[in-house]
Amino acid sequence: MAFDQHSSESQSQSFTLPPYPQMIMEAIEALNDKNGSNKTTIAKQIESTQQTLPPSHTTLLSYHLNQMKKTGQLLMVKNNYMKPDPHAPPKRGRGRPPKLKTQAESAASAAAATVSADPPRSRGRPPKQRDPSEISIEPPKESGSGRPRGRPPKRPRTDSDKVVAPEPATGERRGRGRPPKVKPTVVAAVGC
Repeated sequence: MAFDQHSSESQSQSFTLPPYPQMIMEAIEALNDKNGSNKTTIAKQIESTQQTLPPSHTTLLSYHLNQMKKTGQLLMVKNNYMKPDPHAPPKRGRGRPPKLKTQAESAASAAAATVSADPPRSRGRPPKQRDPSEISIEPPKESGSGRPRGRPPKRPRTDSDKVVAPEPATGERRGRGRPPKVKPTVVAAVGC
């Protein structure tokens, strides 16, 4: 019976709590700081106005602040959240803006789209135009080169294909790596 009362009590608390975006906006308005309010001051303001808050209050606050920032309901300047200026121009997205079409261009493109009844073009380079008077002797090939696609299968090695390593003639083994450069000997002239 005690569990039943506890669950109904927590449900009644969630109904009395206003939505987080509304609480955040009220907190920012109540703080009324020209530089905006940071997350901790907003959290303290909400805690002072609301008697009961869920245990995950800080997580919910962070989530809703990020959502409001993404949707443009709040601006973030130097780690402070503030309401956007209603008279400010709308924020432009990244990249070059699309070219504006005149009414004549938009009507012409719409008419061309409705008139075009050709099937959609296939991928890749279009085939060369054939001369109708030219008679084809060979039958048309299905692929461009006549060979099957992909890597050819590996052939088994025969005895004639095997490479025999030459044995060193001097019997002296070479060391690893590049051999050192041989310096030419300098002969000094005698009797100068």
